[in-house]
Amino acid sequence: MALTDARPIVTRRIGVPNSWTLQSYLDTGGYAGLRKALTMKPEDVASEVITASLLGRGGAGFEAGKKWSMLGKGRPAYLVVNGDESEPATFKDHMLIENDPHQIIEGTLICAYAVGAAQAFIFVRGEFALGLERMTAALNEAYAHGAAGRNILGSDFSLDVVVHPGAGAYICGEETALIESLEGKRGFPRIKPPFFPAAIGLYGQPTIVNNVETVSNLPWIVEHGGSSFAALGEGRSAGTRIFSLSGHVNRPGNYEVEMNKVTFRDLIEHPELGGGMRNGNQLKAFIPGGASAPWFGPDQVDMPLDQDAVGKAGSMLGSGSVIVMDDTTCMVRAAWRITRFFHRESCGQCTPCREGSGWVDKVMRRIEDGGGREEDLDLLFDVLDNIAPGLSWPPRQTTICVLGPSIPSSITSAIRMFRDEFLTHIKEGACPYG
Repeated sequence: MALTDARPIVTRRIGVPNSWTLQSYLDTGGYAGLRKALTMKPEDVASEVITASLLGRGGAGFEAGKKWSMLGKGRPAYLVVNGDESEPATFKDHMLIENDPHQIIEGTLICAYAVGAAQAFIFVRGEFALGLERMTAALNEAYAHGAAGRNILGSDFSLDVVVHPGAGAYICGEETALIESLEGKRGFPRIKPPFFPAAIGLYGQPTIVNNVETVSNLPWIVEHGGSSFAALGEGRSAGTRIFSLSGHVNRPGNYEVEMNKVTFRDLIEHPELGGGMRNGNQLKAFIPGGASAPWFGPDQVDMPLDQDAVGKAGSMLGSGSVIVMDDTTCMVRAAWRITRFFHRESCGQCTPCREGSGWVDKVMRRIEDGGGREEDLDLLFDVLDNIAPGLSWPPRQTTICVLGPSIPSSITSAIRMFRDEFLTHIKEGACPYG
């Protein structure tokens, strides 16, 4: 495989001077999708999104159009746009928030119109200081332009949009924890069912929660038609998608590519993308879909960026974060650092996550520091099995949200793929990588 000639959709304004301003947005065709949507019936707009087969870009990969169709009948209904991106090595939403906030606002308005939402909230991670500033300024511009508020663009459609800063908790990227935070409470995930947001969400009302990149696709889909979007990619993996490429490559960054037509090898090695391995080193392993995804080895690097193919191979595309590790990487340390992150970000509600993550953090640290014992590997599997029984993929759940079952992936991957490396740490009483 190789790069296709598919033009970028959601990143097409990245690099345009002052791309975050209203004037720049209008000069590049901004709000044309919303104008067209307002000439259509809301159900026809939703139908275009179903035709597009737009998978959510936040991690779960559920079809956006189908999600909208599940919205409960109660009113008022709300729309929440999730911009609380905080998965390690995932930085695509951050880029869109800073560089193209009007595209997110336009997508928010289109979605709200299609589902009949009474109010919309754009939840932006609090640490994104510049992003918050630009998003807020863009929303003020949209109101002044008549693209938000009462009688939008001269139509009968009215909607108020609120930009809400998050408080910096990773768990608030989980949709029900985000809703709790929006309601002014501590960001605790809710038990599902019954609290699927489409049924019982914000303020107890039906709520759609969509990711920043997901709604950013909507203006293009409405303007060009859902079938044009579905013509890109293949199967359920339609359209283009941003992948946050990080780790030991020459050109880490965000790359929007056509799904299913490009492979992990293309992403890592193509001169216009990752540009190859750093310092000419060899690929040792890569994480295909964020820190919580099971790892892949070099033998899987020719797999296409296809949600179903990656799922069948035992992992996921998740948040679109691809983390590359070369042959200088200590896999014990890599897995331990991911575990440590999840331990620190556990909300503490569920015992398996709260206590289990702490225990595996301690054992992994012991091995990395040279104090490990050979039986620690069995101990790790035993503790992890109590967090996600069976250690299968997708993981079984003993906790309210998926943070707990996300903990075993890095450790089980590292031990299964690099058991000798763990044993070397134990036998030599030190990390061989220094």
